[in-house]
Amino acid sequence: MTTLEVPVLSEFGLGDLICIPDPSGALWIPSEQLLVVADLHFEKGSAFARRGSFLPPYDSRETLARLARLTTRLKPKTILALGDTWHDGGGNDRMDRDDAEAFAQLRHGVDWIFITGNHDPEPPRDLGATVADAFTLKGVTFRHEPDVLARLPEIAGHLHPAAKVKGRGRAVRRKCFIANEARCILPAFGSYAGGLNVLDEAFRPLFQRGNFTTHVLGADRAYAVGPALLLPD
Repeated sequence: MTTLEVPVLSEFGLGDLICIPDPSGALWIPSEQLLVVADLHFEKGSAFARRGSFLPPYDSRETLARLARLTTRLKPKTILALGDTWHDGGGNDRMDRDDAEAFAQLRHGVDWIFITGNHDPEPPRDLGATVADAFTLKGVTFRHEPDVLARLPEIAGHLHPAAKVKGRGRAVRRKCFIANEARCILPAFGSYAGGLNVLDEAFRPLFQRGNFTTHVLGADRAYAVGPALLLPD
């Protein structure tokens, strides 16, 4: 058994929804044929380049390719993007023509819902999609930033959770979901989006007394890992 092969099924319920963390970093809700992704951060590379920090300009292309493979496999009816789909307000205009076409193909025949984020408070309105500050389905609210004062349950993004897991002689650090019976926070799906350790102070008000499970991304599944196996950075 490897470090992350914890014998717990990575599946959980929120409200009336059964949620399956996918190893891609997306959340799959099969009863609704709903695919949820967070923090795609399209055109982060070009945004950094404009400020003089030159990164390979292929982050949008790689993110789109991974999303295309995922939609081919799961065939969702609806894709819900939990905010920060674009890294900034001009990201959509800077997207390469081929990448823009790939993005258009992903939207063809699929209902999209774009939740506004702090990086993209005004997403493009010409994408043939629904744009909203939040979305509620069967009593579960989907929003960009988790809200400690909000009515629960909720599914959110924004914090880019990652887990550092104890191993045999070494530790493994990977993106993860963090969830309990009240809320779930998705990992960032974007290729250039990093991860914040779930033991960071930012998560403490949302998951008090260590009441959570991480669902750590593996090669072919997500592994449920409890707090006792987690390490700070």
